[in-house]
Amino acid sequence: MSSYLPATTDSIAQALEAKDALESISILYRVIENPASSSEALRIKEQAISNLSDLLRKERKAEDLRGLLTQLRPFFSLIPKAKTAKIVRGIIDSVSKIPGTSDLQISLCKEMVEWTRIEKRTFLRQRVEARLAALLMENKEYPEALTLLTGLIKEVRRLDDKLLLVDIDLLESKLHFSLRNLPKAKAALTAARTAANAIYVPPAQQGTIDLQSGILHAEEKDYKTAYSYFFEAFEAFNALEDSRAVFSLKYMLLCKIMVSQADDVASIISSKAGLLYVGPEMDAMKAVADAHSKRSLKLFETALRDYKPQLEDDPIIHRHLSSLYDTLLEQNLCRLIEPYSRVEITYIAELIELGTNDVEKKLSQMILDKKFAGTLDQGAGCLIIFEDPKTDAIFPATLETISNIGKVVDSLYVRSAKIMA
Repeated sequence: MSSYLPATTDSIAQALEAKDALESISILYRVIENPASSSEALRIKEQAISNLSDLLRKERKAEDLRGLLTQLRPFFSLIPKAKTAKIVRGIIDSVSKIPGTSDLQISLCKEMVEWTRIEKRTFLRQRVEARLAALLMENKEYPEALTLLTGLIKEVRRLDDKLLLVDIDLLESKLHFSLRNLPKAKAALTAARTAANAIYVPPAQQGTIDLQSGILHAEEKDYKTAYSYFFEAFEAFNALEDSRAVFSLKYMLLCKIMVSQADDVASIISSKAGLLYVGPEMDAMKAVADAHSKRSLKLFETALRDYKPQLEDDPIIHRHLSSLYDTLLEQNLCRLIEPYSRVEITYIAELIELGTNDVEKKLSQMILDKKFAGTLDQGAGCLIIFEDPKTDAIFPATLETISNIGKVVDSLYVRSAKIMA
């Protein structure tokens, strides 16, 4: 790069009027390199940093953004700590918007945590650590994320920073949920709600709390309560035009399907708010609702296959739909085998429109789970269903009589012992 440019509004205008992005980037770098430290020069350099990070993000130059953070460290000593925190978090946000940079983000956050420790910038360090924990969780590095969060929570509670505490408790709840530790996930969410009640919480954060509450209630099969939380989250995200609104709406539809109210799905999608999010996500849930209404496993499997990214790749949807599929399959199989005492497995497979191996595997599982009494004759390829054994009432009565006689004998023995004494 050539010599620096003066930190003035004319230099910023020159960067904006440049022929291409690379020339703009070059001009902004030269403005930032200017050693001037007057209040006006610092203000112009802050604007140049903001513009430069936006341009580097658009050009997908993640490594350059990382280099920019290192290059700006001397500049951070000239400006207030609050402005430093804003710039650092802004650049980290810019890197996060570039696809495929999760490892780079983790590395960058670790570098910044080390730097903030040396510079004793506690406020910034805590926020970067919270961001690092979220990134580690997304990367499925759960033990490291949990270790980091445990220490951070203790520190933030001592400082009583309620706003950051809400974020960290929410993050801890998501982390424990990912580890399938539901009691700890609920405890962390309760802590987040308690902290949130003491302060003003931005609508986006309140929506996140409601979304997590809905997820935890759905996990406990309390779909009616989960629906109300998802609805609150949807209203908050919809008002903010947040991309998470579509997920809240999708989970609302899931709750309707799980409580056998699949007919309501079409009316919710065609509502004024629902029409804003018409797309593959809504089409996927509509296909599942149709399959559930018709009790058709073939339509269910077709929906799972056609909308794999929307259904299979969403862990929350996938978990509940797997449970729903198993329930539907068991109900349909029980209905089909009910009239028979002996029936070919291939015939059942034809009726239910599934593979013979899949049906045989499910029937054996149902027999082991004692859903019905029977056995599989694999040589003949048949299912033999037994009559439900009727319990003879005489046996429990006999056992009760013997027990009572035993009590009488014990009582007589105690009395005779007293008399003999």
